[in-house]
Amino acid sequence: MSAARITVCDSESGPGPDPLTSPSAEASGPDLKGLVPASPRSSTDVSPSPSTEMSGLLSLPWEMLTHIASHLPAQCVITVLPKVCHTLGNVGKDTTAWQLRARRLIGSQAVFPVGPREDFDWPSACLEMEQLITCWTGQGHLVAKQTKKDEEESEEVKQQQRAGQEEEPVVEGQQDGREEELEGVGVEGQEVAYGVDEGMEVVMEGEEDEIQPIVGRDQLERLREELEERLDDDAGALMVEERNHRMVFNDIEALGGAPNRMENLADPRNLGNRRRVEVKQRPSPRSQSPPPALECTTLPTCHIAQVNSVLLLGGEGAVCATGSRDMDVKLWDLKAGSLLHTLGARGEFSTHQGWVWCLASQGPLLASGGFDSTLRLWDLQAGGAATGLIKTGAAVLCLSCQTDVLVAGTFDKRVSMYDTRAAEPLVKSVRLHGNAVMCLAADDKYIISGSKDCTVAVYDRRACKGLKKIRLSSYLLSMSYSGCEVWAGDNRGMLHSFSIQAGTLKPLSQFDVGHTALVTGIHKSAGSLYTCSSDCTVKVHIPCAPPRTVCIMPHQMGVNGLSVEAGVLAVASGEDCLEIWRPRN
Repeated sequence: MSAARITVCDSESGPGPDPLTSPSAEASGPDLKGLVPASPRSSTDVSPSPSTEMSGLLSLPWEMLTHIASHLPAQCVITVLPKVCHTLGNVGKDTTAWQLRARRLIGSQAVFPVGPREDFDWPSACLEMEQLITCWTGQGHLVAKQTKKDEEESEEVKQQQRAGQEEEPVVEGQQDGREEELEGVGVEGQEVAYGVDEGMEVVMEGEEDEIQPIVGRDQLERLREELEERLDDDAGALMVEERNHRMVFNDIEALGGAPNRMENLADPRNLGNRRRVEVKQRPSPRSQSPPPALECTTLPTCHIAQVNSVLLLGGEGAVCATGSRDMDVKLWDLKAGSLLHTLGARGEFSTHQGWVWCLASQGPLLASGGFDSTLRLWDLQAGGAATGLIKTGAAVLCLSCQTDVLVAGTFDKRVSMYDTRAAEPLVKSVRLHGNAVMCLAADDKYIISGSKDCTVAVYDRRACKGLKKIRLSSYLLSMSYSGCEVWAGDNRGMLHSFSIQAGTLKPLSQFDVGHTALVTGIHKSAGSLYTCSSDCTVKVHIPCAPPRTVCIMPHQMGVNGLSVEAGVLAVASGEDCLEIWRPRN
């Protein structure tokens, strides 16, 4: 990557031209990939300079080409330009151009990346940041607006119901059957006068904005006759009035008027007292704004208690597993929105014999850990069949599944490693902390664990020894390990970032992103950061220093966990439902 920077500077000195003569020749020629042995490329291949044989776009200086490409989406630079020609494909190899793009996305005041810059994947980071900003900017506002709208509509319905109860006449000796009969006739009379029009409500009023009581069959018959006569005599006038009324509503909608403004205008108290009958139009259920880039699906979890853990499976965000305090693990088909399986061994009434607290997976293997001091293994390719049970001796609080080992953190202060293929699965168990292990993350080299004793420890898997322990002022509850960066959330709502290189764990920064309670879940990748908390919020950030919060999504109850995969976000909260956010097709 550094060679790209050097060559960009040297391009003015005139290195040799690219073998291509024009982009069209590249596009029309056969695909020779794999047929011709690749020859070693020199630094001039990365940043070719224009030549007299090139024309059009390729005749521009290299600096101008990279500047033009910087205004294209990162997805286009990464996937499309290499297919056009070799020269344009090299634009995506210019590290300096990607760094400038990242700075433009996050602003000049923020630091990115927070951790080491060596071997950092700039193209992937820029791609993720652009997708994050495109999908999530304004999404929190839409969620809050929809929540407020639902609350207003619910309150309006309640007020209407209360008003109807207050205005309903009370006649001594009147029986329930009689009341239903009178109500039915009243509705029929309204339909006779105005027809049954979908989306319209009819409100009958007196001269002083009071609902006139309807008492007695004779009065109902007189009302019917009056309405029929008015329909015959004044139909034209009523149609003109209704059309004008509709025009007012349409003008307000065109100006972006809110539903409550429309309802206030239709309120008889605001329109005068001359008309005995006023027509109130409900707001259109369809939004006039363009559809958001994300779609949200809410699934009832079928659990009878809170969901503690959620995990997306399969690499495409199409299948999801949930673990609950009802001691069950369930598998979901998110595309169909249906329950696939409730996991459990034959003859058992539930998946575990205690709360299911954590989930982890690798390939077809799914592992669940619970308060019954067991790890249970499931084969996803076999429909979730049980493949093993490991007794841990203490409640399992956190898991990390690698290709060769399953790592578990338990209540008895230990970090244990298991080979799920062996008859005796325990490989090693070490006591790295003085209290329960609350969270951990691992790769093929290291295991990083956080404990309730306010320490973070590093274990070297190859050397089979603990390397370093850091003491904090709070304890960590959730952790995410990506590249050379470790991000974690604590019991006070703060985020912590660490770097790890050559086995050395170094605390970098501590951030306040607005959480006011336990950070129960965190996911960090090169260009995205998701957090959730028991303060009833889910937040989406760009992982710079300080993090730039793109979206805040409020919930009715505390959020217990989240999972992110292939742009899909799954959220588990105390509302006994599963919330799935995915890019709209």
